Amino acid sequence: MKTIYLKVFLILVCWGGVSNWAPAQAQQVNVIYIGDSITEGGGITAVADSDLKEMGVDLTGSSNQGHSGFTTVNFLPGTETFKQVEAACDKLKSNGGKLMFSVMLGTNDSAIKGPLGSPVAKEQYYKNLETIIDQLLKDFPKSMVVIHRPTWYSSNTYNSAMYLQEGLGRLQSYYPQIKHLTRAYSQTNIGKVYLGDTKAFHYFKKHYQKLLRPENGHQGVFYLHPNETGVPALAMFWSKAIYKAINRN
Repeated sequence: MKTIYLKVFLILVCWGGVSNWAPAQAQQVNVIYIGDSITEGGGITAVADSDLKEMGVDLTGSSNQGHSGFTTVNFLPGTETFKQVEAACDKLKSNGGKLMFSVMLGTNDSAIKGPLGSPVAKEQYYKNLETIIDQLLKDFPKSMVVIHRPTWYSSNTYNSAMYLQEGLGRLQSYYPQIKHLTRAYSQTNIGKVYLGDTKAFHYFKKHYQKLLRPENGHQGVFYLHPNETGVPALAMFWSKAIYKAINRN
C-alpha cells in the first residue's frame, strides 16, 4: 500500500497525474531499455512499462537490456552485449510493434577507474553513443531512440569502481554531448532520435536522501541507486520522455 501511495504521489507532484495525458498515437510499441545497474535492477523498467500503459501507449512488449557496471564501450556494435540487444529486438519484432530504444548510459563511463573504458572523455562518449545508435538504426530502420541523461550520484561514490567528484563532473560534461547528438540526428535522421529525460539529475540531487539508497563505500556512505521511492520517480521521468517521442513521430 505504501509503494502504491508513493507512486501516485510522485506522479501527481511531478506531472500532474496521468489523467491529463492525451491518448498516445495509435501505434503498437516495443520498448528496449539499454543501460547499466540502474536500468537492470529495482524493477524500474516494469514500472516504466506500467506508466506508459496508463498514458495510453499500446505497449506490446519490452526488454530490459541493463547490465550492472556497463559503459558505452560494452554496448558497441560487435560486442556480445550488442548482439544480445539485437537478439532481443528480433524477438520483439514478432509482436508487430515499432521498436523504441530507451537509452541511459554514462554513469560508469564517468568513473575514474573500474568499468570498461573508464574514464570515457566527453568526445569519446559522443562517438560511442553515435556508433551504437547508427548501428541500431541500420539494423532496425523503423525504430526510434530516446537518450536520457544519466542521473546524479553523490561525490563520494566509490564502490568497486571509483567515481568521486571527478566522475560527477565528467558525468555532467556528457549532457551537452547528448544534446548535440540528438540535434545532429534531427538533421540526418528526422523523427528517429530524441532527447529524453533532462530533469531527473536535479530532482534526485535535491531529494537524494528520499530517493536514493544509502550504500557503504570506500569513502563513507554514498548515494547512487534509486530506492523504493526513487524507482517510480525515475521511471516516470523516462516514461514521460518516451511518450513524448512516440507522439512526435
